[in-house]
Amino acid sequence: MQSVKLEPEEQHGRYSCTSFAAGTSSLAERSLILASADTQVSDEDDGGGFRRLLDIVASLILIAVLAPVLLMLVILIIVTDPGPPVFAHRRIGRQGKSFRCFKFRSMCVDADARLDRLLANDPVLKLEWQNGQKLACDPRVTPIGQLLRVTSLDELPQLFNVLTGSMTLVGPRPIVAAELKNYGRYAAHYLRVRPGLTGLWQVSGRSSTTYRRRVAADVLYVRSRSFALDCRILLATIPAVVTGKGSC
Repeated sequence: MQSVKLEPEEQHGRYSCTSFAAGTSSLAERSLILASADTQVSDEDDGGGFRRLLDIVASLILIAVLAPVLLMLVILIIVTDPGPPVFAHRRIGRQGKSFRCFKFRSMCVDADARLDRLLANDPVLKLEWQNGQKLACDPRVTPIGQLLRVTSLDELPQLFNVLTGSMTLVGPRPIVAAELKNYGRYAAHYLRVRPGLTGLWQVSGRSSTTYRRRVAADVLYVRSRSFALDCRILLATIPAVVTGKGSC
C-alpha cells in the first residue's frame, strides 16, 4: 500500500481533498461529497462497542508485546536525563472532556519554564510557537528525546490512554485547550470523536504540514470515518514511523 497523501484545501469556506490516497478513487469521491456538506455535525456515538472492543484488545496485545521496549526506554530516559520518564499533559477529548495524555519525556525536566524564557526573549521563536505550537529546532529536546520523536516511540504510553478509553487507535491528534480556537467553526468535528494514537494527519506529513492542513485532515477524517479508512491509516502508520516521515 502506498502512503496516504493529503492535499486538503479550503474552497468557499469548506474543506476538500484533491488527492487523498493513491488508488482510492472511491474514497476520494466520497470525501469530496462529504466536504460539500454542512459544517455542523451530530453528537452521535463515535464508534460504538465494536470500536471500543478493538481498542481494548489491540492495546492490551501491544502493551504485552512491547513491554520489554517500554521498560528499556524508561531506563534510557532516566539514565540520560534524570527525572520522570513519563509525563502527562492535559488534552481535550471527545465532547470537550479533559484527560491526561501520556508520553515518554523527550524534553528536559524544566521544559515549560525554559519555553517561557525562550519566548519572552525571542520574538521570532514566539511567532513560530504561536503558528504551530512547536519549534523546529527546540533546544529543550534531549538527545534520547530526539530519537524518541523521530521514531514516534515517545507516544507509546498513549496505548494506556487507548486502553482506558480516553483515546482510540485512530482519530484526530489530541490537542490542548488553547488549540481548539484554531479549529474555528470546525471545532465540533474534533469534539465529536475521541483523539487517536495515529490518524490521517500523522500519516500525511505531520510536522511538515501546516496547522491549517492539520485541521483539514481532522475534519476530513471525521466526515469520512469508517472501519476501512481506519485500517488504511493503521497500515500507512507503519512506513510513516519507519521512515520518520514528517516527525519532529
